[in-house]
Amino acid sequence: MRTLLLYFVTAMAEIVGCYLPWLWLKKGGSVWLLLPAAVSLAAFAWLLTLHEAASGRVYAAYGGMYISVAILWLWTVDGIRPSAWDVAGVVVTLAGMSIIAFQPK
Repeated sequence: MRTLLLYFVTAMAEIVGCYLPWLWLKKGGSVWLLLPAAVSLAAFAWLLTLHEAASGRVYAAYGGMYISVAILWLWTVDGIRPSAWDVAGVVVTLAGMSIIAFQPK
């Protein structure tokens, strides 16, 4: 459970760090959004170092969680209900992520 939570928090940090500059560039937000964006992206990089697996394995498994959190973001922040295809993609990527992240040692 700790591993999944850490992947989730890592994905949130990356998404927030990318979303805030998007708000600034696309929606006319304040340039001050770049400061918390930079902090969020720095936290994202630091959070990746907290995973115990080898870096390449962490990045590969993280991708599955990132996709899942991005679809959750689509629903909660963008207000767009995920399609059945989105949900199927999340299931497939979480299965792949689980195979990579939780393989026997």
